[in-house]
Amino acid sequence: MSSVRRHIIPVLLIVLMAAASCAGRRSKAEHKDLIPADNLTSILTDAYLADGLLAIPEIRYRFHESDTLQSYIDIIENHGYTMEEMERTMRYYFIRKPKKLLKIYDRVLGNLSEMESIADKDLLAFSSKNLNMWQGDRFFHLPGPDNIPWIDQTGNFNGTIYLSFTISIYPGDQTADPHVGFWFSAPDSGAIEKIAAFTPIKLLKDGRPHTYTLTMVNPFPGKSRLRGWFTGEATAPGLIYHQYVNNVVLSRSGLAK
Repeated sequence: MSSVRRHIIPVLLIVLMAAASCAGRRSKAEHKDLIPADNLTSILTDAYLADGLLAIPEIRYRFHESDTLQSYIDIIENHGYTMEEMERTMRYYFIRKPKKLLKIYDRVLGNLSEMESIADKDLLAFSSKNLNMWQGDRFFHLPGPDNIPWIDQTGNFNGTIYLSFTISIYPGDQTADPHVGFWFSAPDSGAIEKIAAFTPIKLLKDGRPHTYTLTMVNPFPGKSRLRGWFTGEATAPGLIYHQYVNNVVLSRSGLAK
C-alpha cells in the first residue's frame, strides 16, 4: 500500500523536503488525467474533515483500519474520481508542481477556516438564543415612539448575572449624562422594595457601536425584578435622543439559588 494510499492527507513539508530526491522519477509523474485543482481542493477539504472526525475516539473505535481507508476512498469517488486518479494527481504535484500544491493546500486551509468561522457564529447564535434570559426586544432605535426604553422584567435571576449589549449614542443626542443604570429589586417581608444596583458605567457618545457587559451577583432568592434604563435616566420632555441599542443578552453563571 503506497504512502499516498495510507495518508490521503499528506504531510506536505516532509514531502517537499524530499522533492529534490524525486528528480529521477519525473517520467513517472505524468501530466494526464489529473484531477483539476478546484476539485482536488474540495477532495482534500473533505478528507481533512473526515480525518478530524476519525480522530475522535468515540468514532474511531468503530472503524477498522481498512474501514478508515475506505472512508477516504468514498470521499474521492463521491467527487467522481478513482483512487488511481488521486494517486496520479498527488504524485504529479509532489514531483512536478510542489509550489502549486502549497497553493492548493492554502486554499484547503482557507476553506476550513471559513467553515470554522461559520460554525463558531452558529454556535454563538445558538448559545445566545437558548441561554438568553432577556425577555424584551433585543434592539431599540431612538428617536422612536417610546423614547428612552424603560426596562421592567420579572424572573428567577439567581446567581451571577451578566447583562451585555451594544449601544451607539450619536453626538446629537441630548442625554446629559449617558450611563448604564440597571438594578434588581424584590420586596422584603414588609412588602418594602429592596434594591441592588449594577455599578453604573459611563457611555461614550461618539456615534460608534460599543459593547458593554455588566456583572452582578443578584442577592435576592426566588423571583426578582430587573429594572432601569440603558442610558440611566428617565425620558426628559423636549430632549432629542439619538441612540441605537442591539445584541442584548442577559445570561447567568452559577447555580440558581
